[in-house]
Amino acid sequence: MKSIPCLLLLTTLLATAQQADPFKTWDRNMDGKLSKDELPEGPRQNFERVDRHKDGFISKAEHETFVGARKSPSANQAPRLLENIDAKLDLPYAATENPRQRLDLYLPKSRKSDKPLPVIVFIHGGGWQAGSKSSGIGSIGRFVSSGDYAGVSVGYRLTNEAQWPAQIHDCKAAIRWIKANAKEYGLDASKIGVWGTSAGGHLVSFLGTSGDVKTLEGTLGKHLDQDSKVTCVVNFFGPENFITMVTQESTVDRKTADYPEAKLLGGRVQDKTEAAKEASPVTHVSAGDAAFLTAHGTKDPLVPYAQGQEIDAALKKAGVESLLITMTNGGHGFRSPELDERVQQFFDNHLRGIAAEISTTAILTEPKK
Repeated sequence: MKSIPCLLLLTTLLATAQQADPFKTWDRNMDGKLSKDELPEGPRQNFERVDRHKDGFISKAEHETFVGARKSPSANQAPRLLENIDAKLDLPYAATENPRQRLDLYLPKSRKSDKPLPVIVFIHGGGWQAGSKSSGIGSIGRFVSSGDYAGVSVGYRLTNEAQWPAQIHDCKAAIRWIKANAKEYGLDASKIGVWGTSAGGHLVSFLGTSGDVKTLEGTLGKHLDQDSKVTCVVNFFGPENFITMVTQESTVDRKTADYPEAKLLGGRVQDKTEAAKEASPVTHVSAGDAAFLTAHGTKDPLVPYAQGQEIDAALKKAGVESLLITMTNGGHGFRSPELDERVQQFFDNHLRGIAAEISTTAILTEPKK
């Protein structure tokens, strides 16, 4: 992605959207959503930008949101953000040639202070089988452009290439890389927040609860003298306990061997209970873990709302700060200015020391269609 300007990435789909109804044309299996494979070559490379909910598919609503945005000034938001950001793309964090083991580092062109910058790390979703780090700028861009933060978006190996624990080993190697290179880029290695959605929510939750579990560190990269502990976690609708999730109501058929967690583990959760337990963030909760803010929709069809409740309860029982934001009627993905404000307060509190009373009052939102 390094050689393609952001504006060109956006205009590819803008031009395509001028067709009468490309969604119906592309939706070959007529299931009401678009997979990456269904898209023509041009729009396919922009898939992650339109898949705003990071679930590995483009819904009709996401498609219409994008088409409508071309008539609004917000269509130019990403290019304007990048004008204030110095982007260092595709930096290898694991000392390999693997293109998935890369991160994008975003630095503000104008810093508000000479002090090292706290860092917000974004980890994308996509069921551990899709997604790209290029989507991270959409979430962390506003923090970086403010001049108060640096941002990092992490790529990791997907399940078509490697099974668990490769994904968390990659993420931990990326955190160690950030700490080892903090001085070079003016970063505060002691103030790292992580933010993820869906499968990314699972991975950031795991980072938040397993920083003290040395057997889960892996041996990737050149910076094994660093640890992978993080300061705080923003978890959007991440799976937290694979064991209980297979018994909870959802639209995912978790009796077969073809659902995302089964592909991650190399077999059904029901048949790999020890591996499933080890891969669940709740298993590793203990006193001293990172502070959490979890946002989860009550009508999430893929990752049940009970998953958010479970990690919240486990953290509180261990004496760890945990805020659960209930997104009433929210599906697997949601948008809310009120939630944006609470996330800002949470990061400002834990990474910049700005005290705030963060509301946990439920937010009414619309379910994903």
